[in-house]
Amino acid sequence: MKIVFHGDNASTFEPGLSELLEMPHEIRVISDAANGDGEAEALASADVVVGVHYAASDGPLSARLYQLPAAGYDKVDMAALPEGCAACNAFGHENAIAEYVMCALLSRHVPLVDADARLRQGDWHYWAGGPDGLRTELGAQSIGIVGFGHIGKAVAARARAFGMTVHVANRSAVTQADVVAHPLGDVAAMAAQVDILINTLPLTDETAGLIGAEVFAAMPSHAIIMNVGRGPVIAEPPMYEALKEGRIGGAILDTWYVYPSAAAPHTMPANLPFHELPNVLITPHMSGWTEGTIARRRDTVAENINRLARGEALLNRLR
Repeated sequence: MKIVFHGDNASTFEPGLSELLEMPHEIRVISDAANGDGEAEALASADVVVGVHYAASDGPLSARLYQLPAAGYDKVDMAALPEGCAACNAFGHENAIAEYVMCALLSRHVPLVDADARLRQGDWHYWAGGPDGLRTELGAQSIGIVGFGHIGKAVAARARAFGMTVHVANRSAVTQADVVAHPLGDVAAMAAQVDILINTLPLTDETAGLIGAEVFAAMPSHAIIMNVGRGPVIAEPPMYEALKEGRIGGAILDTWYVYPSAAAPHTMPANLPFHELPNVLITPHMSGWTEGTIARRRDTVAENINRLARGEALLNRLR
């Protein structure tokens, strides 16, 4: 079969793939624009396209499988894929994202960097027994997880290990006994009961703007919002205003509203100046990007190519 890795993101998963395939295939890596020598033709004739974005304007496909090496598929126009073309995604990022979440939360309670900097100057501010250096504990906090899929479950497991009270809001019923479950439509009610509210949901027509003004109005004044799902699941203007006005305690944001492009490779990540707010920690959509994630997703891509070649059912089929 002809396998094409379309774009910079997808190309990350190509090294080592051939060793995981059960039979030889023709593999090619092409640019995001598919405008290099023979690239449009390669894309059009591929049996398998591995990519994270596709629109009808990218040119016609004849692929039998469109394989995303990622979970999110909001940049793929499913209606533009050819009839009979399967679309599948890949996970494997949940452990990395859960570690990011716990690291970011722990940093608010365990000020290692500040303690190190102070002690290098002879300042023993955090010395046990001193009245001013007492720390808070993450285990005393409660967390509300919006979405209880791969990421939500991984975050919940680690939060419970720290002794946190875990609430979840999910579209389908949650029967797990060690979490407090809420319907997805009751995010505001859940937000009123937790110290940390975290979005883990993908972007769909149903989730866009799900966390909006009503949710921010319900959050306690000390609570923080986190986003490791898709940026627009959280409505941008009401979050910015709540943070700017100090109506909530802060934010940890890893997913965004504006991303780099060829025309603007150093763009700021939002339409509003979150980077100017002192109560916000911003990171460049890095939470799931680890060596382990790459390896696990590459395994999924290879497995689905092998299954397609064998005529077997595919993993994580979206259509």
